[in-house]
Amino acid sequence: MGRPLVLQFGGQDLTFDMLKVDRSKLYGYVDIEALDDKGRPCSLATLAGDGRTIVAPGGGAIALLSPEGQWLERAKLTPVDREGNRITPVQSTFSAPVPLAKKATIEEYLSHNIKAVYQLQTTGDMAALAKELRSGTIFSFPYSFRGGLEADAGFLLANPDGHVFLAVGQATKIHFVGLEQLAALTEEEEVEEGAEEEMDFGML
Repeated sequence: MGRPLVLQFGGQDLTFDMLKVDRSKLYGYVDIEALDDKGRPCSLATLAGDGRTIVAPGGGAIALLSPEGQWLERAKLTPVDREGNRITPVQSTFSAPVPLAKKATIEEYLSHNIKAVYQLQTTGDMAALAKELRSGTIFSFPYSFRGGLEADAGFLLANPDGHVFLAVGQATKIHFVGLEQLAALTEEEEVEEGAEEEMDFGML
């Protein structure tokens, strides 16, 4: 189990353990093992750009360099938006209790692309919260595991059996594609007399 999530509801703090729900637990999975000619298991490696160097797992890393090629420390960088305005980082959701004050509609929930689902379990008295969730209420709050530049959307909801889940996602960005301007309709040109008789499928 990872860090517990503390939610505030009805004047009390409820501590939840989070169990991630993934496809492998729902449907199972198939693990493919690659072996060499002597039956020994193979490990994945990366071929470097020179075409000769083989990089073993864990042998690569991401580095931050300035335009001049100088090494940069991530802690010294200042995040900004597209307009150059400074972005204030968000805190981790696990750093303080989260009040359940904002409710979301089912339309708001369905307008998000859910990327992770967690089942929440607690030993505290959550009778009041469970009753509220079973009635169809969906609570929403910003969710960030480690903290960072932007928080995801967290939705607290329950199924008919009373099991509580946290769904984490981002708002779906839909771009409608269409013609900027409709083409003007023009009358068909008159076909010269006798032209219809001269046309056949062999001309196509």
